[in-house]
Amino acid sequence: MDKKIEHIEQLLERYFNAETTLEEESQLRAFFSSDDVPAHMEQWSALFVADSDEVLGDDFDARLLSMISVKAEVVSLKTRLAPLFKAAAVVAIILTLGGALQAPFDSTWSTPEDYAQYQQELDSVANHSPVQADNDLKGQQSTDDGLRSTVSPSTPALPSSEAPSTN
Repeated sequence: MDKKIEHIEQLLERYFNAETTLEEESQLRAFFSSDDVPAHMEQWSALFVADSDEVLGDDFDARLLSMISVKAEVVSLKTRLAPLFKAAAVVAIILTLGGALQAPFDSTWSTPEDYAQYQQELDSVANHSPVQADNDLKGQQSTDDGLRSTVSPSTPALPSSEAPSTN
């Protein structure tokens, strides 16, 4: 009897490691359906003894499918691409703010003479710009001309203590 129990224990170990054949599993079923199962192996008898009323039946698939309700969701292209549009908007905002914030920190002039030289460089670029040439051909006056008349190199710079207040 000990050899039989030892063989069944080996089969159980192989069964739990998923290494048994169908023939070995039928040996386990036959052993556990008998009345002489040792007490320390009773816990495994439920795995190998099937009740006769636990048959699934022919309509098992239909019953199982009726319990499962899967509804497909229609997703539009706009919904699928929404995260991409959001990311593109964030990048555009960051680039715009970066360009706008760069101008106040790019003040390389500290005296009115430096500013006058900077303004002359801007004028020379504007004179050679295709947009300026196109505007001159149409007879329109550039908005830069109006700005140049208000701030000129001959305008004296006010010291910071005499600067007009904006109160």
